[in-house]
Amino acid sequence: MHYIWLALIGLAIGAVAKFLTPGRDPGGCVVTMLIGLVGSILGAAIAHAMNIDASSGLSWFIVSVIGAIILLVIYHLVIGRRNAP
Repeated sequence: MHYIWLALIGLAIGAVAKFLTPGRDPGGCVVTMLIGLVGSILGAAIAHAMNIDASSGLSWFIVSVIGAIILLVIYHLVIGRRNAP
């Protein structure tokens, strides 16, 4: 049951990040879920490095979405260079 909850939270975070990031985004539901989960880990690591307490509630969600947006921006930079003539 815990993994289902993590998947749903990852999907929500990934969907919000995709909504807030302009441009074409990768994949479907599974990729969105993975972007949300990895973005959450990235956001928590950045918050921890900056001594920001994002352990629960709205602050955790915001930090997670910011991490997912960072992942999407990196994706756009890499794909943009790869598709350039």
